[in-house]
Amino acid sequence: MAKSRVALITCADYTPEKVYAALQKGFDLLGGIGSLVKPGEKIVLKPNVLIGTDPARCVTTHPAVLRAAGQLFQRAGAEVFYGDSPAVGGCDLNLRLAGLKKVGDEAGFKVADFDHGREVSHPQALLAKKFTLAHGVLEADGLVTLPKLKAHPLARLTGAVKNQFGCVPGLLKGQFHAKMPDPYDFAAMLVDINTFIRPRFCIMDAVLAMEGNGPRSGQPRQVGALLLSTDPVALDSVAAKLINLDPELVTTSAPGEKAGLGTYHYENIDILGDAVEPLIVRDFDVVRKPMPHAVSGRLRTWIKNSGTPRPIIDLASCNACGTCIKMCPVGARALDWMQTDNGRKPKYNYSHCIRCYCCQETCPQGAIHVRTPWLGRVVFRA
Repeated sequence: MAKSRVALITCADYTPEKVYAALQKGFDLLGGIGSLVKPGEKIVLKPNVLIGTDPARCVTTHPAVLRAAGQLFQRAGAEVFYGDSPAVGGCDLNLRLAGLKKVGDEAGFKVADFDHGREVSHPQALLAKKFTLAHGVLEADGLVTLPKLKAHPLARLTGAVKNQFGCVPGLLKGQFHAKMPDPYDFAAMLVDINTFIRPRFCIMDAVLAMEGNGPRSGQPRQVGALLLSTDPVALDSVAAKLINLDPELVTTSAPGEKAGLGTYHYENIDILGDAVEPLIVRDFDVVRKPMPHAVSGRLRTWIKNSGTPRPIIDLASCNACGTCIKMCPVGARALDWMQTDNGRKPKYNYSHCIRCYCCQETCPQGAIHVRTPWLGRVVFRA
């Protein structure tokens, strides 16, 4: 069986000429962009736009990566579209706030419809046989995913596989968290979305990554690389290697390989281009423990509440905007308001919390962190 190939190209910063040259080199190593697209095809670029914000914060795919990727596909004869469904708000506004709309307009890319969609069936799925996908994805001839390398409390890293969750429009994404509280079921659903879409190509922005309290409130960390592949599972595996993370801990790795989406075993991956070892950030701040399964029943619920990682609010940093309460996907709210000496603040009911971390992911102030309670630290040595 042929090995999956991942091109790893060093890129020190986001100077447009450097990014373009690095991507060109990566495409050439993988057989040329002409092998990926036919003239006249509609290609939609899917950056990570969790929430529109200054690209220097490393929340979103950098505009220079979108520009270079789109220009290369344009010059290969493709008609280039781009978009994402962010956590809060519409596609167009968040693209503008992230600096992506400006470069898209300058380059002549068209914004795809990620705000509306339709239900599709996927009988061969591991778990999710039906889901709603954005019109912009369904109307394209091919999707090129442009993930940003970031630490993530649920998936351990957010990369090429998880990036396609943004193909589900708007608040429909929250319904999956409520229906699939087990992180491994959730990972299988992400794989199902990918095996339906079958991304044409993957380009990861790992020039600056986000460590710590990702995917929105962590800290930028220099990695200095761009990764390219037709295999999203293999690309995420090499990205894990760059941040010194065992790819087994990335929750989409095993179901991705099971579904035939790709491979995460290094012996089945050829890394082309630059050497991996000099780029590894060995002290990258990311959780290096397996995600616990969701539990049910009284005893198991007590164990979950007492031992599994849970979101914690730093009330001193919280400005009571209510985003966390709005984003909580469970019917019996895991978050509600309480009165404190400093006014109204959100408070958790952990018996209802499904540990989806939507609150932590979308908190504008970075006031929510994921912490393991004392019992979990003692029993599981987390």
